[in-house]
Amino acid sequence: MESEVKMMLKGILDKIFKPTQATNQSISQAEVEALVDAKIKEHAAALETMKTEQVNGVQEEDYTLTDKQIEYACFLIEKVKNEYELAIAPSELTIKDLNRLIAYNRYKNKGTLVNLVKKGVLKKK
Repeated sequence: MESEVKMMLKGILDKIFKPTQATNQSISQAEVEALVDAKIKEHAAALETMKTEQVNGVQEEDYTLTDKQIEYACFLIEKVKNEYELAIAPSELTIKDLNRLIAYNRYKNKGTLVNLVKKGVLKKK
């Protein structure tokens, strides 16, 4: 039994450490060029897809508000009218701006208003 285990291990080790002989196939120059062209086209398509996804991601980030949302944003800005005023037209407000105004209203964190001032949405009186 011990000799069978040794033979089996030797066979496994031989398969692992001894390279197998590969059949020598010749590939024509035209086949190589076709493969390279296919890979280049595949890579170009992948880059185009990534570029499109990045552009779509930016557009989603700066999504404009509906009339109701603009009205609500103006209402939230009214609450801080003694310190800040709107520096842009209400129609230029974005979802991100509205979310920051809501965050300030909920948590009273002055940092959110400072971020809106840095972005140019609000200005200090």
